[in-house]
Amino acid sequence: MPTAVVVLLLQAAPLLLLIGLLASGRAGPVAACLLALALAVPAALVSLPSGAHGALFLAEETLRGAFLAAQPIGVVAGGLLFHAAVAPNAAAPGAAAPSARRVFAATLLAGNFLESVTGFAVGAVFALSALRGMGIGGPVAGAMALLSLSLVPWGGLGPGTALGAALIGLPAQRIAQVAAWPNAAWLLALGPVLWRLCAAARIEVTPREKAAQLGLLGAMAAILLASNHVLPFEVAGILAAGLPLLWTLWRLDPPRGAAAWRRALSAMAPYLALTAALLGARALPAAPALKPWEDLPGFPITHVAVVLWLVSGALLLARPHPAREALEALRRAARPALAMLLYVVLARLLAGSGAAAALAQAAAEALGPLAPYAVPPLGLLSGVVTGSNVGSNAALMPVQAGLGQAAGMPDWLAPGLHNFAGAAGAGMSFGVTALICGLLADGTRPAQLWRLLAPSLLAVVAIGWACVWLLT
Repeated sequence: MPTAVVVLLLQAAPLLLLIGLLASGRAGPVAACLLALALAVPAALVSLPSGAHGALFLAEETLRGAFLAAQPIGVVAGGLLFHAAVAPNAAAPGAAAPSARRVFAATLLAGNFLESVTGFAVGAVFALSALRGMGIGGPVAGAMALLSLSLVPWGGLGPGTALGAALIGLPAQRIAQVAAWPNAAWLLALGPVLWRLCAAARIEVTPREKAAQLGLLGAMAAILLASNHVLPFEVAGILAAGLPLLWTLWRLDPPRGAAAWRRALSAMAPYLALTAALLGARALPAAPALKPWEDLPGFPITHVAVVLWLVSGALLLARPHPAREALEALRRAARPALAMLLYVVLARLLAGSGAAAALAQAAAEALGPLAPYAVPPLGLLSGVVTGSNVGSNAALMPVQAGLGQAAGMPDWLAPGLHNFAGAAGAGMSFGVTALICGLLADGTRPAQLWRLLAPSLLAVVAIGWACVWLLT
């Protein structure tokens, strides 16, 4: 076998092993990534230019990966702290008789809003709770709940988007702006998907209600596009879902009397305070930052993670047992934090050594003119397998960016499409569907959810291909 082919197989081995283990269910995210890291070491060493010191490279890239991982880890932990501080106040909209509008409010609006603030599939858990409160259960309820994970590039204030941009050296704001266009189109496509699920649950959606929901989805899409261009991308999901949510909740149950208004404002106050703090932090120019490497983004004192921790800490102080609730939230963050660390170190080894670029070049040469059309399905697959936008971007963003460059795509297009497709896949991933099935606890299997959501999955690829065709 030619030496070049052996080297290419060795470079591909970590990703193939990672995908195989996660897809087969034989290993969880941490164990699978540890095994992939074991193969990534020789893959990186054979990819280094001649004269490079292998041990020094491994040590430095591990440190660089740990520094990059600290930022999304801080955001995820902060999101869980925030959720612990406000969870009792997050009243599910419409725990009453099921209706098309209440289902829409619980999933595509409230679920997406909470996911944008906290991440970690909290939006789907909340939506499922609201749906069960309406008496909706089984696979249909699980599939409806998963629709609340349709703003994942901005979920948890966007740590995955920020990390992916850092790994390829492009501004996170630019990657979010590109991802917003296909994501906006996908939001519009999810209306018919929800109506089909409502029909399966024997909930009537009148033509007038369909028009109203399409109008709200159009508003979400417009707000998403506009906010990514004029505001920090981290708050785009909060605004895109939150503003239509406020309108819908008011229409469903307008506050009557001073006491009702006080309850409504009290429930919304933490989210408004967090949004204001985030906007205020981003408005501070040239904030001091920890920046040990010039070619990597720094960790400023105004970072999303810092803001989340400060706001969450202030809210937790008003709780009866702040220390206990904070420790419980951080305990829940430990396992995903370890998984993020391992994924980012894996990405740094493959990207920094040149292995990722070599794989992308080989894929572009093998696919020829069809190479750009591989980006959306590869992104979707990476999200389904890794289960998070952070994991998807860490595993394949450098490869996808290299594939786009080798195929002659604009430097921003492949990363933006990968961020969209990988995030969409993460919301319907092995891990998240297993979580929802576990919460349903009625025998529902992930395959049943995927069958119900097949039109949504197909829409991700179709929209991605349309973007490739229009923009390449």
